[in-house]
Amino acid sequence: MIDLDGQEIPWQEGMTVADLMETIVDAHHYVGVRINGCHISRPQYADTPVPDNATVYLIQMIAGG
Repeated sequence: MIDLDGQEIPWQEGMTVADLMETIVDAHHYVGVRINGCHISRPQYADTPVPDNATVYLIQMIAGG
């Protein structure tokens, strides 16, 4: 299982951040993720595995001026 922003979701062998983001509605609103405290940016999604029992936080895009 993965803790995704406080919600448990199933983990799969070989899962990458890109795979995880495909399951999230409106994933384009997120500019990055934190996995077990490590920041992962969008260019790294396809190459970054998500370990079993990971704690994942989605980092939202924020507009400001």
